[in-house]
Amino acid sequence: MKRFLTNNNLFGTLANSPWWLSLLIAAVLFLIGRQFLPDIAAAFSTFPFLGSAVWSAWKQRGVPSEKRVTATMQQLNEIAWERFALLVTEAFKREGCTVEVLNGKGGDFLTSKAGRTSLVSCKRWKVAQTGVAPLRDLDDARRAREAASDASVSCIYIAAGEVTGKALQFAAEKSIQVLSGAELTRFIRQAGMPVVEPAKKA
Repeated sequence: MKRFLTNNNLFGTLANSPWWLSLLIAAVLFLIGRQFLPDIAAAFSTFPFLGSAVWSAWKQRGVPSEKRVTATMQQLNEIAWERFALLVTEAFKREGCTVEVLNGKGGDFLTSKAGRTSLVSCKRWKVAQTGVAPLRDLDDARRAREAASDASVSCIYIAAGEVTGKALQFAAEKSIQVLSGAELTRFIRQAGMPVVEPAKKA
């Protein structure tokens, strides 16, 4: 299944596009097909696109709108560290994690769930652009903790601003999960942060 849903083919592209696009293609295909085929045959020809619409809708369920993401990032950039730390802690707890506050370089929290431990770095969440350096610090802290405890530790980096391409590449190479944009919005909203939509321009 995954082989047919990569971004290198039509259905992979549609799976990452709005669900209604696949539905629109299916409708157009049916209208064209019924000119040359029986209605049943024309309907059958739309099944792959109907399936793509369902898959896309399921995959994108709960994804916040661009407007919601923008509003959330603005709010996060206006609050103090103490408030942000409480939101992050509460969000992890609602995911069933235990949370330990850290004071060392590279990590701010240590979360645990079902035997899985994660080192979380988020104190630089207000930085407009995140480069490789803080992610490297996080990876160094992870390796130091693994060496000391002889246990596997994963990493999570939280950023409300832009994360550069090189930083994302480094994160992928080191298996660091980056929470930003829509993912950060969905994560932080579960902590009960009130929704404040940006004011409309006059």
